[in-house]
Amino acid sequence: MPKMTYSLALGRRGALKSLALTGAALAVLLSMAPSAKADILADVKAAGVLKTGTEMQFPPFDMIEGGEYIGLNRDLIDEVGKEMGLKVEYQDLPWTSVLPGLEAGKFDLVIAPVTITKERMERYGFTVPIANATAAMMKKTGDDSIMKPEDIVGKTVGGGKGTSQLAQVKDYAATLGGEVSFNEYVDSNQSYADLAAGRVDVSVNSLPNLSYAASQRPETFTVVLPPFGKPTFFSWVTRKGEADDSLREAVSAALVAISADGRMAKIQEKWLGQAVDLPTEVPAPSF
Repeated sequence: MPKMTYSLALGRRGALKSLALTGAALAVLLSMAPSAKADILADVKAAGVLKTGTEMQFPPFDMIEGGEYIGLNRDLIDEVGKEMGLKVEYQDLPWTSVLPGLEAGKFDLVIAPVTITKERMERYGFTVPIANATAAMMKKTGDDSIMKPEDIVGKTVGGGKGTSQLAQVKDYAATLGGEVSFNEYVDSNQSYADLAAGRVDVSVNSLPNLSYAASQRPETFTVVLPPFGKPTFFSWVTRKGEADDSLREAVSAALVAISADGRMAKIQEKWLGQAVDLPTEVPAPSF
């Protein structure tokens, strides 16, 4: 009996010691975990690098020319990097992988233009706008069967899969009282190619995107006016949560500063052909 009592006591002491060590280790881990992600801006500044993600098939915002990443977003994020004293890194992903990549922590800022919508605001944090995002349509030059947005009844519309512009045109088509067919694409350039080839009758995108495409190939493409979509804006996004708030606010402050000193206007004129005043606060979504 004494031997058994001694053995049990030793077992208890060992268990308590083990539990104490486990608890101490857990306490250390718990104390470290929040600091690692308590402030993304602090982490970014410590590294000196702002990691961004986008889809480089979305002219004039993001595109590759001669193997080089160029576009409105490239110029704009480079200026933001200068304003914040950071080096900027860029990752190129298909649009359908950009927001999941942000959530997975592959980067801390999406610079692919993201339309401000009610649904997305519940999931992501938006910076101040970087461009107009009102949805519009583009047809083949000389196609007189489509003179206004409602003329898409009986036609086939092409658009980027998962984009708010495609979602908007589907909602719009449902109000027209006739059948409209849809083709969905990985990126907008594929939609434009099918429009040029006659495989779709119109392509849907934001007005700035379509205006740029039409300006590059006026003999092939013409924008259908007026735009059918509700007025809205493109922004950049971060993950939603306190850890990302400071980064998002710092990026927004840099964008406002760039707008105030005229750098924004020069970038807009270079890529969009004109300067447009943008809100200096995140606007309420229109849909």
